[in-house]
Amino acid sequence: MNDSRSPGGNPPPSNRWKLILGIGLAAALIAATQFFNFQGIMKNALESIASLGPWGPAAFILIYIVATVLFIPGSLLTLGSGVLFGVVGGSVCVSIGSVLGATCAFLTGRYLTRDWVSKQIEGNQKFKAIDSAVASEGWKIVLLTRLSPIFPFNLLNYAFGVTQVSLKDYFFASWIGMIPGTVMYVYIGSLAGSLAALGSQGISRTAAEWVLYGIGLVATIALTVYATRLAKKALDEKISH
Repeated sequence: MNDSRSPGGNPPPSNRWKLILGIGLAAALIAATQFFNFQGIMKNALESIASLGPWGPAAFILIYIVATVLFIPGSLLTLGSGVLFGVVGGSVCVSIGSVLGATCAFLTGRYLTRDWVSKQIEGNQKFKAIDSAVASEGWKIVLLTRLSPIFPFNLLNYAFGVTQVSLKDYFFASWIGMIPGTVMYVYIGSLAGSLAALGSQGISRTAAEWVLYGIGLVATIALTVYATRLAKKALDEKISH
């Protein structure tokens, strides 16, 4: 039997190692999700960061980058940053960590696991529409998808690696688009007051503090919801053309 390959068949030998690497990475991530308590690991990491003093922000950013690349949800880290660094400091740390992590994942998707990522988004009409729109709109599509909550953050990082968007457009559009959601979740985390109180009840604050925090929280959520609605409407118009 001849070992001929059709255009839509197996990848050529020169690219086979990339496909193997991608499949291996996916399998490792799935196995890790089953056997490791990532939420517990992230909480322990936050507690360790709290004891690092001035090195805390740098350690937090590094952990956030690694978590993003490994598909580990960063919600607990984002909330915890509000406790550790306050709203402003936490927003800065999460913003840096998330955009650098997203960029690392983008580069991995573009140069190492392109075949695997392509297979994951194959048949997904939303991503197909985005790919065609990115060819002409570039950074606008990236910005709108970052503002819209309907697209999974971690997969989107890798998926953009197989589109035609440039690294520069991806970096700056992702950074700007993630800011509203970052500020909102960091602010929510700051209400906890301590790492032990994250996800628990019984946070003790005065009535005046709760009124002030409540007003700020409602304003932050309202701004984020408004921005995401505008983004979804604009994105629907872009990808429907």
